[in-house]
Amino acid sequence: MKVIKDLKFFLKERRPVVLAVGFFDGLHRGHRKVINKTVAEAKRLGGIAWVLTFDQHPMKILRPVSAPLLLTSNLHKVRLLENMDVDGCLLMPFTRQLAGLEPEAFVKLLSATIPTLSSIFVGENWRFGRRERGDSGMLIRLARRFYIKVTVVKSVLKAGRIVSSTRIREKVASGNLSKAGQMLGRPFSILGNVIRGRAVGRMLGFPTANMETYNEVLPPTGVYAVRVLVGREMINGVANIGVSPTFPGAKKRKTIIEVHLLDVKGNYYGRELEVFFVRKLRDEKRFKSVKALKEQIEKDVRKARAMLR
Repeated sequence: MKVIKDLKFFLKERRPVVLAVGFFDGLHRGHRKVINKTVAEAKRLGGIAWVLTFDQHPMKILRPVSAPLLLTSNLHKVRLLENMDVDGCLLMPFTRQLAGLEPEAFVKLLSATIPTLSSIFVGENWRFGRRERGDSGMLIRLARRFYIKVTVVKSVLKAGRIVSSTRIREKVASGNLSKAGQMLGRPFSILGNVIRGRAVGRMLGFPTANMETYNEVLPPTGVYAVRVLVGREMINGVANIGVSPTFPGAKKRKTIIEVHLLDVKGNYYGRELEVFFVRKLRDEKRFKSVKALKEQIEKDVRKARAMLR
């Protein structure tokens, strides 16, 4: 799957282009419905299916203090799209200039830079253009001028309510990962690269991979039984989300994810891990001694092993 950032890539394309357009945070069931229909239409036309999304949430530019933590980083979103049979992802830079485009100008931009644009698929709540003036009805009318077909895909419902990234973020933040997974259509996970930490886990006899995250919403602090995808191998593990309160300086540390992989050894620095949270084992707490912490970790590992069999 190709990943590009410039619309001019399409200027020499001769095949029909079918676009799924949206921010698609989390690639939840509603997003997948839009993208699957995009892929099906591209195959019907003998064309190519592309996803047009943005490199940052629009609120990061328009109202930074109100910008939400995300379900998926750009890297994670791309990895998920790689399994959806799309030909490529246009990761469009979201700038103040783009935010200031009137809806008419945005559609004209797409038409001018993607000459063979045949169809656009969007969710029914998608909005675009300056001050979000454009809705699906306006998109249909504007695209018609350029002989572009627009398909508005109905939202997916769960328990009578629309599946949305906002609802899923709320479930993750409150620790209801089961409900989050139901709306995502997959277990909730976080993808990141392994970075060097303080080597505290190694000192305790339980070496951990410290994950670099990218502004994602995290489950509540605590210890979790997890499954970790490393390359193509799924490995059981135990993860801690928190600040390691037993050790000095906890108040100054930012919340991180530390993952202990069960029954494997190796250097994972720089490797890409996807951590699937299975179940919470306990809250994070400050122990009176390092010895007491180590004894509790041993119990956590035994409990995780039994749970992940």
